[in-house]
Amino acid sequence: MTITRELAEYAAGLKSEAIPAEVTDRALALLTDLAGSAIRAAHDAESSPAILAMLERLGMTGEGPCSVFGMSRRFGAGAAALLNGAFGHSLDFDDTHADTSLHPSAPVVPAALAMAELTDASGPQMLAAIVVGFEVCCRIGMALDPTAHYARGFHPTATAGTFGAAAAAGRLLGLDAAAMESAFGVAASQASGSLQFLENGAWNKRYQVGEAAMKGLMAATLAAEGFHGSRDALEGRHGFFKGYSDGVVAERATAGLGTIWETMRIGVKPYPACRYTHAAVDGLLHLRQAHGWTAEEVSRISIGLHRNGIALVGAPLDEKRRARTIVEGQFSMPYAAAVALLRGGFGWDDYDLLGDAEAEALANRVNVWNDFSLEGLRHPFGATLKVEARGQTHELRIPDPSGEPDTFPDSQALAQKFTALTRPVSNSRDRDWLSRLGGLREAASVRQLMS
Repeated sequence: MTITRELAEYAAGLKSEAIPAEVTDRALALLTDLAGSAIRAAHDAESSPAILAMLERLGMTGEGPCSVFGMSRRFGAGAAALLNGAFGHSLDFDDTHADTSLHPSAPVVPAALAMAELTDASGPQMLAAIVVGFEVCCRIGMALDPTAHYARGFHPTATAGTFGAAAAAGRLLGLDAAAMESAFGVAASQASGSLQFLENGAWNKRYQVGEAAMKGLMAATLAAEGFHGSRDALEGRHGFFKGYSDGVVAERATAGLGTIWETMRIGVKPYPACRYTHAAVDGLLHLRQAHGWTAEEVSRISIGLHRNGIALVGAPLDEKRRARTIVEGQFSMPYAAAVALLRGGFGWDDYDLLGDAEAEALANRVNVWNDFSLEGLRHPFGATLKVEARGQTHELRIPDPSGEPDTFPDSQALAQKFTALTRPVSNSRDRDWLSRLGGLREAASVRQLMS
């Protein structure tokens, strides 16, 4: 059996009762975490008005059955999936799967939510579809090998995420294995996402993840209508694996399928920036609290990262030290370090330090280097620190950032993050989202719950 077919049979045939309760609970926690980011981004992200205006101009904003976090109006399924995906990813505060360096919820949850409302599915049906979508996109991401995928200039959340969105939507449409394979065939033609946004702090990263959610929805719907998609879309002669990576380990896509739950390996972000900055921020906050430093007392900071981290947040270093836009700040290790030392934390509102003279002076004292001791490890998100302050040198190694599965936040911490994000922009509908989403486990109708 081919890998594509095996994943298609899994996505179509996995029984909801075969999903452990802890896995379903984790899916709900991750959905809720994404919703908080999306609500804030709908109001605050500078890219959101342009996306809405584009949909308006193209006649895609007509009234429909589907919800968008942070908005009182309802949309057609495609527009809703695109908006929820783009909004959910815009703050770079959404979850991360360490083994793939991708953000599973942003493409998968919006596709599942839109299709659940479109088909009037139950809450448990939607949560099972989200789990299936997580498993598919994370496993495809592992098979790609994120380092090799990044080296080719691809953004795995948008590429592998398209397949996860198709799997989630296809399951809610009741696709059988053959139709699911067709959906994957269409998804392979649509999967896209470039890292070129790093060159000028562009908004592509946000949009291309929303587009992945919408494309997955479209791929599944085409298959449901009898569209004949390509076979062996992943491992075929001209398939996704061949075109998108030089380091494919195809068997990772199906190893432990149905017994090992990648959903449980998804972590939640404590800071609204690229995950490769987080371990260093954790370490700097720890040292700052332990020693009581002020920012001006820190004379030099040296941060060792995995090569993926260097590519995203550490090079070219002079440019990373001069972050001016939010996207540039989200992908700047020097900026994140400066915020941590100046503010004693790092939240969405700390992007007000962009262009601040004191923050930039501190960023100029940050050096980022490729720590080869972090290569070859299962997780690539660790960091090593050497900080010179008050005439002393302090060294620290942080193997994993906070929020990973071993330190996954409890429900109270997740609610605090949600509230901190949504309070500045919330209306009564937004404040109600936490309790509303908490009812998904028992909801007979997602559409009614969301209305």
